[in-house]
Amino acid sequence: MKFLNRRTSAVAAVVLSATLGLTACGSTTDASSDSGSSSSDGGDVSVTFLPKNLGNPYFETSDAGGQKAVEEFGGEFTEVGPDTATPDGQVSFIQTAAQQGVSALVLSANDPAALCDSLNQARDTADVKVVTFDSDVNADCRDLYVSQADSEGIATVEVDMIAEQIGDEGQIAILSASANATNQNAWIDIMKQDLADNHPNIELVDVVYGDDDDQTSFDKTAALLQTYPNLKGIISPTTVGIAAAARYVSTSNYKGKVAITGLGTPNQMREYVKDGTVTEFALWNPEDLGYLAAYAAKALVDGEITGAEGDSFSAGDLGDYEVGADGTVLLGDPFRFNADNIDDFDF
Repeated sequence: MKFLNRRTSAVAAVVLSATLGLTACGSTTDASSDSGSSSSDGGDVSVTFLPKNLGNPYFETSDAGGQKAVEEFGGEFTEVGPDTATPDGQVSFIQTAAQQGVSALVLSANDPAALCDSLNQARDTADVKVVTFDSDVNADCRDLYVSQADSEGIATVEVDMIAEQIGDEGQIAILSASANATNQNAWIDIMKQDLADNHPNIELVDVVYGDDDDQTSFDKTAALLQTYPNLKGIISPTTVGIAAAARYVSTSNYKGKVAITGLGTPNQMREYVKDGTVTEFALWNPEDLGYLAAYAAKALVDGEITGAEGDSFSAGDLGDYEVGADGTVLLGDPFRFNADNIDDFDF
């Protein structure tokens, strides 16, 4: 996986700490003043990042990657977003970005369809290039989607991990983000099929939603374990959810009895791996995801690509990428983190 060779712990720690100031609604960073030497034309490119919500460590890291890329090509970086992960909360920021005439909007969508009207208005009236990352909208509402990895690969690795950890049999549940989250829903559909096809002795008893909120996810974990006393594992395909589930299990009688896995960041999950609550989880590098999305946005603004299948562009330290079907660019395969390697990463 590409990020293994390009990040040191020290660098990642500095980048992640730099994101801590980017948590207020509508916070802004202008990256153009001290990085114009990186590119001859990047100063004309203004990129606004709109995550699902601010104050989320995952998006703090991905947006820091976006800021790093924009600084490299000498553009102007801004981060805005709602405090809670709702589609209504994102609409006003899309409208403001269009009114301000930003070159590109890079967003992780809280709903695949609800944002389409505002996004298409921004594209049609202000020529804003729209790049989604992490969670997509309908393909006709954006120019490119930068995906963490192939949906099948993400879903399969999560099923494989839970199967290995519970001996390929028993009851499991899924603790997802919001019910309308495009990416989680796609992964869950593939997980269900994979379980049916390849793991007949594993029973998926429930799918619940923590709305990417720590306390809600914590409470949903408690409810699952009380409702299903024979539950052997929980998959949480969201960084907020897996950390909340692990936090609950780590101080309960379920520790060592109920497996927790899914998608998380090393810094969130380190203590739970070290104390034995979590055996293994997976993720891509969210910093690389934001970094790639910013370079994709620049390529669109500069006219290097249109988002058509077969288009290619350079993404700085990550190298060259090609646009696939449906205007999708894939970062790479997910990586498994466990006690043997977790201390090699800091994000």
